[in-house]
Amino acid sequence: MRIIVPFAPIVSVVMLLSTAGAAVAADQAEQPKYTPDGGLHLPTDYREWTYLTTGFDMSYSANADTAHHMFDNVFVNPAAYRAFVQTGTWPDGTMLVLEVRGASSRGSINRAGHYQEGAPMGLEVHVRDGARFPGKWAFFTFDDGGPQGKLIPQSADCYSCHAAHAAVDTTFVQFYPTLLPIARGKGTLARSYVAQDAAQAGTR
Repeated sequence: MRIIVPFAPIVSVVMLLSTAGAAVAADQAEQPKYTPDGGLHLPTDYREWTYLTTGFDMSYSANADTAHHMFDNVFVNPAAYRAFVQTGTWPDGTMLVLEVRGASSRGSINRAGHYQEGAPMGLEVHVRDGARFPGKWAFFTFDDGGPQGKLIPQSADCYSCHAAHAAVDTTFVQFYPTLLPIARGKGTLARSYVAQDAAQAGTR
């Protein structure tokens, strides 16, 4: 007796394995790539990553110079975003890209408000790599506009600021409106942030 094996299930299994393999390849492609001298290669496709938020003229200093308006766009690699949605925190291999662009208010038919204009004025990447960096996280700056970023020393103020005020794992999730509710629901908000937020709420 000849046994007839349905063709459709075989095709489905092959497609499933192919999809899983592609996902693994995509995740590996998103991993940080370092230079021999400890720098970071800029992910050239970061604008195709998951968009998180845009800030306008944000500053953590009371004496900030607001003479030049700026937009801050934040992107994260898709694999890290999917992990955050599931767990409320970031996995190793997370890369958050901060892209700064100038703001303009007069151009074409625009008569009010501001829009983004020109090439990026600055780029920074926040990387989570627990095996490589003390405190698991590191900042890289691309101020020269080149494809290779320089490691910002761990003694820089940005590290202590993020450790003291970040909502989740030294990242400013409080400014990411699609992720803050997830972290709150998963119970992954930092105690320091919860205390600060409660104190601020009492003064509003």
